[in-house]
Amino acid sequence: MEPENTTNGLSIDGLLKTAVPSRRGLLGGSLALGVGALLTACGGGTTTKVAAPTGPPQRGGQLRVGLAGGGSADTLDAHIPVSTTDIARVVNLYEPLLYRDENYDLTPALATKVEPSADAMVWTAHLRKGVLFHNGSPLTGTDVKSTFARIVDPSSPKSGAASLTKVLDEVRILDENTVEFRLKTPSAIFDDILGQYAMGIVPTGYDPKKPVGTGPFKYESFTPGQRSVFSRNEHYWRSEQPYLDELVILNFNDDDALVNALLSSQVDAIGQLPLALVEVVSADPRISVLNSETGSWMPFTMRVDRQPFDDVRVRQAMRLVVDRPQMIQQVLSGYGRVGNDLYAPFDPGYAKDLPQRKQDIVQAKKLLAEAGYPDGLAVELVTAPIQAGAVEAAQVFAQQAAEAGINVRIRRVDTTTFFGENYLKWDFAQDFYYTRNFLPQVNNSSLPDSPYNETHWDNAPFQKLVNEAKASVDEEKRNALIAEAQQIEYDSGGYIIWGFANQADAYQRYVAGLIPNKTGLALSGFEFRRAWLSGVQS
Repeated sequence: MEPENTTNGLSIDGLLKTAVPSRRGLLGGSLALGVGALLTACGGGTTTKVAAPTGPPQRGGQLRVGLAGGGSADTLDAHIPVSTTDIARVVNLYEPLLYRDENYDLTPALATKVEPSADAMVWTAHLRKGVLFHNGSPLTGTDVKSTFARIVDPSSPKSGAASLTKVLDEVRILDENTVEFRLKTPSAIFDDILGQYAMGIVPTGYDPKKPVGTGPFKYESFTPGQRSVFSRNEHYWRSEQPYLDELVILNFNDDDALVNALLSSQVDAIGQLPLALVEVVSADPRISVLNSETGSWMPFTMRVDRQPFDDVRVRQAMRLVVDRPQMIQQVLSGYGRVGNDLYAPFDPGYAKDLPQRKQDIVQAKKLLAEAGYPDGLAVELVTAPIQAGAVEAAQVFAQQAAEAGINVRIRRVDTTTFFGENYLKWDFAQDFYYTRNFLPQVNNSSLPDSPYNETHWDNAPFQKLVNEAKASVDEEKRNALIAEAQQIEYDSGGYIIWGFANQADAYQRYVAGLIPNKTGLALSGFEFRRAWLSGVQS
């Protein structure tokens, strides 16, 4: 049952609404004082900070994790995660050959190493020996081959198919612990593709209704949009981990209920704490806040094949109405970095020398007039609480756009509707992505056959540069090609990328083992194998 939106008789609803600053104002001292009083009340009147766990990790206990979002479309399928809760489940049930660690470095997982041939046409993966699936069967090359056959199955392609189908020719088993990925064309970044969380290795004959993986936790029960229960994987290959006996992931419909559940100790940790509440929630002596700088982005998405966004001048005008520093302050409470309508800020080829786009209302009006809208423009923006700050970002954008004569009608829907049959079809909407380098992100969202091409971007010169970059084993040349491709997106793309949000999470101070993580995935990258509890919590 979902907790009510009150804590000790005091309303969190009002707290959250007040904590989102007005358009011209910032979070003020009077607000902090009022919220501080609320948190003191939540803590029973004490101001003594609860001691954080020390010493070696302790075994046992149940970790209850609260996450906003998800719905009836939630899934346990290893290869089609969409919502935040989907991703949290995937990370804990399954593992890919490689993964991005807390520093965003590509790191061995089920493969001890993956190495290319000199021409990058063949990549050889050396599987970790002794790994067992949840059902006790050993991981072999046969499982790797069948996993990738499932992902690229033309009758039912999965999320990673767009990254693989153009480049992967064959998976060849050399022996039970060694496989070769033979490619159609050279790919200097094939290992990055293998390191995506939607590339988890599953056993031959895998059934997502009875999910089996190699992850630190195994399936016990699942109710879409409500609750997932996983137990400790006694076969797990990482020495001593996981420390917990049980992991419970709970869905919440909104941030109000999510924060309430933490303050009332109904959950032990929450992901994606509203950034406006970082300072006030951390004032509670029982709670710690985990603040991570990431490459995560929450774009506004304009369909370039639909009016009015099929005119590049309109897209440019929409980008120019955004006051990016103000968005960072008002939507993220200062916990983030200004964006420049480009993703992948950690990529070595990121086009950091392009001029920083700033708000220019005069130029925006001029472009709209040239596009045939001298008296302004009316558009509908579809939003939902798909990520912390999404709805607030829509509201602030609408206020900013009004200065240029753009009437933004906000249509707020629930998460299930947003990710329903019209997902990827909205003319003007939002989405969210976690940290990725440029070429993997392009595969995911910026090609005609990408699984999440919300903007319906189809640009031949851009695709040519991307294909050349994928094939280049010369890192300097590849980075130059990436920068050139980003110039095209900067000039005419369909994304408004106004900033990169820090990831803020919160947890009871008896929870230990969580560390900052650059991937943008909440709560230490959802790697709950690291987490442990100081004592048994009721």
